[in-house]
Amino acid sequence: MNYIPERAMAIMAHPDDIEFSCAGTVIKWTKAGCKVSYVLCTSGDVGIATPGMTRAKAAQIREQEARVAAERAGAEEIIFLREPDGLLQPTLDLRRRLVREIRRFRPEVVITSDPTVIFASDTYINHPDHRAAATAALDAVFPAAGQPNLFEEFLQEGFKAHKVRKVFISGHHQSQAVVDISDTMEQKLWALKAHVSQFPKSDPEEMVRQWASEHGAGQEIQYGEVFRVITLENDENWEYLRQVQNVGGD
Repeated sequence: MNYIPERAMAIMAHPDDIEFSCAGTVIKWTKAGCKVSYVLCTSGDVGIATPGMTRAKAAQIREQEARVAAERAGAEEIIFLREPDGLLQPTLDLRRRLVREIRRFRPEVVITSDPTVIFASDTYINHPDHRAAATAALDAVFPAAGQPNLFEEFLQEGFKAHKVRKVFISGHHQSQAVVDISDTMEQKLWALKAHVSQFPKSDPEEMVRQWASEHGAGQEIQYGEVFRVITLENDENWEYLRQVQNVGGD
């Protein structure tokens, strides 16, 4: 899949979720000139098990690691919503906050995870925060962000309703789109390894290479990332909307 959007937003639950799932694609896009925003619903503040580590200190560490990872991927910005890690819920307030970010940044594409996947494999139960973040993200994308009569208060900040063209869903069991990340695999790993606190005794490289190799195998691609792609606006509609919504502008 060779599609490159002008602007994209990745919405995930934790620091390192983007790096594991879609950073190779993000890097491919940023290298081609796409502007990318990262939105993390939590700061991963229960994700460091070191004795004596406080949640406040863990949040500082993980946010800094996420900033480094985002910079290595070429992302334009990273937003921390600082919702409770491990207890994330797809509340109306979280949807509202995500609508604000979508209307502010005006992405052509939103990347998120799959809210329907519980048993990701025979050895892993998908984290409830992943499902909650994805549910909130999808509910924010449609219909809320594009409906001018919802969350009208954002007009006071100059953030008008915005319709997203496509949603890339990572981790879906019926993923049909493969993005070739062979040329960005090393940079993806470099971004992932910014999360030093998450790998105190192990190196994720072999595992991540194996995943990417398996994802690319059916397409004769060395390394791939897979997505289910939902097209909300066809080419004709989008060409009109991108002008009205000023997607390519700053």
